[in-house]
Amino acid sequence: MANVLDIRRRIRSVTNTRQITKAMKMVSAAKLRRAQERALAARPYAQMLTNVLKSLVSRADVYDPDTGEPRHALLAQREEKNALLIVISGDKGLAGAFNTNILKTAMEAIHRTQERKVTVEIETIGRKGRDFLRRRFPVAKPRTADSPETSAVTLISERIGVLNKFDYAFADEIAKNVIQRYCKGEIDSVYILYNEFKSVIQQRLVVEVVLPIGRIGTIDVKQVREQSEKEKYAAKKAAVAAGVGMRTSADKEAEEKAAQFGSANVDYIYEQPPDELFRDLLPKYVGIQIFHALLESVAAEHAARMTAMEAATNNATDMIDSLTLAMNRARQAKITKEIIEIVSGAAAL
Repeated sequence: MANVLDIRRRIRSVTNTRQITKAMKMVSAAKLRRAQERALAARPYAQMLTNVLKSLVSRADVYDPDTGEPRHALLAQREEKNALLIVISGDKGLAGAFNTNILKTAMEAIHRTQERKVTVEIETIGRKGRDFLRRRFPVAKPRTADSPETSAVTLISERIGVLNKFDYAFADEIAKNVIQRYCKGEIDSVYILYNEFKSVIQQRLVVEVVLPIGRIGTIDVKQVREQSEKEKYAAKKAAVAAGVGMRTSADKEAEEKAAQFGSANVDYIYEQPPDELFRDLLPKYVGIQIFHALLESVAAEHAARMTAMEAATNNATDMIDSLTLAMNRARQAKITKEIIEIVSGAAAL
């Protein structure tokens, strides 16, 4: 059994660790509130943009009446030979299984795509995803006439240290690059993998189709990983302890009112011709999808870190209680031994 001095050192060490994890939990809770408000604030614009496009679909000549082919390149469906996967992970650890689940889902999505004999290009956002995937797949190099055949899975781009200070311009830049490559025929489909954040206790990992655009306003999800009941309970417990609200959606009345725009039987008068307006707004629809994924992923990461630090704090408290009990037992054993030695010495005289 360890002596009392060693146990006291361990208790002091665990106490210091508990102070750190508790502080990290409060910091993550504060960041979560801001990220949650930011994600909710972006929803009305995205909802209205979607509703305007829905309204334009019925008023613009989206498809050629003779051939039935879409007039816009982003609506074109073609055989999938080259796919682009955008993986959004975290830049930091200490967030429980947040990054592990993302990377596990990314590997499953890559293998599923390879089974269809499709070449996969990966674009990573976040340090953890970059480090993990770089160890497993080669980084793409500029192609030349003498270059050998490229690998079936390659990393083409990495963005790290941007999740704490990004804005819509960052998402729009990614969207423009993706749209340009899709229109040139360099890629045939674009997927984005992120952690969808509805509330602290309602999150899921999704692999969402960005391009080609199918039905506007309908999310095409290829792969989903739901939270377990144990994870939901731990997140709820951490949210209550940190005082974080558990709203599941933005103002429902405002969302319902905005949704009526696209479905109302009203002949809206647009300043620009519907065809031109539809053509200009469709790329913005792709940009807002990527921006939405970034906002949701950041909020989910802070929620995961808050939950992990709450669990670490509770575990430290339990360990301190256990070590205190062991210290008391060791001290009692030492006192008992000394008493026995004194009594034995007195009896021997």
